[in-house]
Amino acid sequence: MKNYELEFSNLVKAFRKKSMGKGPVKVTTTFCKHWAICELVGNLTPVEKFIAQEAEGKQIVRSARTEMVKEIYKKSHPLEIETLLDAKLVDLFVDINIDRDVGISVFVFDQNIEEKFRVNK
Repeated sequence: MKNYELEFSNLVKAFRKKSMGKGPVKVTTTFCKHWAICELVGNLTPVEKFIAQEAEGKQIVRSARTEMVKEIYKKSHPLEIETLLDAKLVDLFVDINIDRDVGISVFVFDQNIEEKFRVNK
């Protein structure tokens, strides 16, 4: 399963970079039932870090890095991810801690990907 999780991480990183101009520095993925849970480290651009120095700026950056990411995935459906897993993406949950520059994305699929890719079946 680790190879699929690593490949999934690489696809998420590439998709974010292509869609947003900057991808995270590191992505770690864990499959759990119907979910692919990704921890994304090093997401923010220097401009976003500057904006986030004030409380209002943090909220603006957080909103952009959550709501806009979900919209990007809706508009530019990540077919590479579905092809890798042979599963349909049905939902996406996104959040980010601006102070730590760590985000989380939970991809929800139409089947149990953990079971599907378990090494020792």
